[in-house]
Amino acid sequence: GAGGAGGACGAGGGGAGDWATGGTASMSGDYPDPFTDDPGAACALVCGMTLGPCYAETIVRKDISEGTPGLPMRLALRVVDESCKPIDGAEVDVWHTSATGLYSGNDSVAMCTLNDAEALAKRWFRGVQTTDANGRVDFDSCFPGWYSGRTIHIHFTVRVGGMEYVTSQLFFPDELADEIIATQPIYKDRGARDTTNENDSVISAEAAPDYTLKTEKMADGALLAWKTLVIRSSLADTLCQAPGGMGGPGGPPPGP
Repeated sequence: GAGGAGGACGAGGGGAGDWATGGTASMSGDYPDPFTDDPGAACALVCGMTLGPCYAETIVRKDISEGTPGLPMRLALRVVDESCKPIDGAEVDVWHTSATGLYSGNDSVAMCTLNDAEALAKRWFRGVQTTDANGRVDFDSCFPGWYSGRTIHIHFTVRVGGMEYVTSQLFFPDELADEIIATQPIYKDRGARDTTNENDSVISAEAAPDYTLKTEKMADGALLAWKTLVIRSSLADTLCQAPGGMGGPGGPPPGP
């Protein structure tokens, strides 16, 4: 497809050819604008989820992979307010694991890096970008791996004027994640994951679709993943909390 507002991947991706490997170096970068839809006049607020223990120092950059291998992914995010007006100049800070399920950074905690020497030395899959006049930021990355006890996810924080408006998480369609884990190099080496969007501890199965990225396979085999993030108009407005999984609030995850 040409990357309109729909385009959710089924078990084959909806693009020609196989998934790409080799990380962001294999990306053409020539991808359609996924935000062709009019967001309308009323947009549902994105609610908060736990920061988690794996946040660490971030870096201003578009390509957050540091050359790390994996299935290449363009992550496109659009920040708007509750009246659906794009927010220019918002900082979007993202972080997620490598394909092998490890977070990076020597300022993270041991349960996030498993004290892996390369993970400690690197700062892979962490970055921040500032939205343009359309409220958009792009990151070039790789599809995240999994670790025990959590569904595959991307953490993000949106700041305006240096102030945190929301910290939350994004997910992938389970069928897409299952296909990648079952068939793709690096991912399949680790076997099946133990947690999906249906039984995650941080997001309830009922709420997960509201935080699931839209996805489409590109002609070069990269994944285009996108989402509109709706933030509070004012910090005086109370931030809602996303319904937690397992019948409780979304607390910190267990270790990898």
